[in-house]
Amino acid sequence: MKNLKLKNILIAFLLIFSCSDDFVNVDSLDQNSEDFFNSEAEYQEALVAAYDGLQWTYVNVMLGEIASDNTLCGGESATDVVGFQEIDNMVHTPVNSNLRDIWSWMYGAVNRANFVLEFQNKTEFPNRNNVIAQAKFLRAYYYFELVKWFGDVPFAVDKRIQFGDQFEIVRTPKAQIYAQMEDDLIYAAANLPYTQSEKGRITKGASLALLGKVYLYQNKFTEAASALEEVITDGPYDLLADYSTMFENDNENNIESVFEVQYSDKEGAGFGCLQCSEGNVAVGFNGIRNYTGPTFDSGFSFNVPTQDVVDAFEDGDLRKEVAILDIEAWATANSATYSVGYEHTGYYNRKYIARKGDLNTGDANLTNPNNYRAIRFADVLLMAAESLNRGGVSDSRALTYLNRVRTRAGLPDVSFTGANLTNAIYNERRVELVGEGHRFFDLVRTGQGSKIPGFTPNKNEVFPIPLIEIQLAGNRWEQNPGY
Repeated sequence: MKNLKLKNILIAFLLIFSCSDDFVNVDSLDQNSEDFFNSEAEYQEALVAAYDGLQWTYVNVMLGEIASDNTLCGGESATDVVGFQEIDNMVHTPVNSNLRDIWSWMYGAVNRANFVLEFQNKTEFPNRNNVIAQAKFLRAYYYFELVKWFGDVPFAVDKRIQFGDQFEIVRTPKAQIYAQMEDDLIYAAANLPYTQSEKGRITKGASLALLGKVYLYQNKFTEAASALEEVITDGPYDLLADYSTMFENDNENNIESVFEVQYSDKEGAGFGCLQCSEGNVAVGFNGIRNYTGPTFDSGFSFNVPTQDVVDAFEDGDLRKEVAILDIEAWATANSATYSVGYEHTGYYNRKYIARKGDLNTGDANLTNPNNYRAIRFADVLLMAAESLNRGGVSDSRALTYLNRVRTRAGLPDVSFTGANLTNAIYNERRVELVGEGHRFFDLVRTGQGSKIPGFTPNKNEVFPIPLIEIQLAGNRWEQNPGY
């Protein structure tokens, strides 16, 4: 059982309805939002609903790899989840349904966080600042996803976006949204402890780490380094000694986990509502097609690593076999069988494929309990190294953090400076974080999008605003260039 049960509590859009006719007059069982938030318990219920949106980010993670040079889409055929295939080939359009999922799910999550913040001053209680800080972090996290994917987006603070607002709200420059993220995360860091009583709750360390990432995405290197080094020096985190256990279900929320999205196999879902699953849907999609054998469960063979990323690992790198499953070698060694899917490379994302022994309530491929390690301490070290190096702050400290990651991987220290050190950090991020959804955005923010097959500069840095959203807004919003 996860320590933080992220239930889908649909209280973000509560309305009062009344029914009456000549024969009956029945009071509504629904509760008006203005009559809510009268106790800490009610704030906590709304906050848990805002946390639930984290589980919907499984598609963001998977497509962050598929859109990059790390993986191919895969699946059963070239028409299996057409939206994924389009993104892989960089031919996606404004009618891509999977991009609309990211848009609508992240805005649903923003609304849930804003629901808490809309009424943040209604009731005083001793733990209020802690609750508000968590809500501010979640809002920043969801807006960060929206800005990464779509650039300038509609923006609301401390109020829900409700029906009709689409005719008034405008796309806001991402710089303004970043500024709000910074404010939210600074508040969160100031009002949260490094350790919460429930695993999965937002902490000071998570807030500072995300703040550092937000700064880094804006090339605010000095500010990024300051936030990230505070996590390194003051936080309770460390690199997990045994990398091979990092992504196993019995080692979740370990010492390297700065922020982790909690999943469970206790409540299932189906293909009609993928976001309804309490499980990590991406795990089933990443899984080995028609697999029989030990350790792993079967899946749909999407998001398959390329030979290029496999070759990016240096000889002797202990991370390679943890990150990449060579299915032919595994099958031979373990008398396992599998089917070859579309764009089969011979490799699978071992970090996030299904393990045996899970309940898999509902559809077994949609309800895997594998937590997503959203921010790891290794990521913090590498972001700090990049900020120190690219900001001209300290190559020596940057080297210390880079080599700390390499030592854990069983690799020798490097002694680069300047641009050579920058490239070494980029390469280290690729192999350390492969399969974790960061690669596309790392390439875009560092001006290396041309490494992605099919990438068109001045277009593919962001994805198109879903056409139906533009239409629902009365065609008031301009589409992103090139789409």
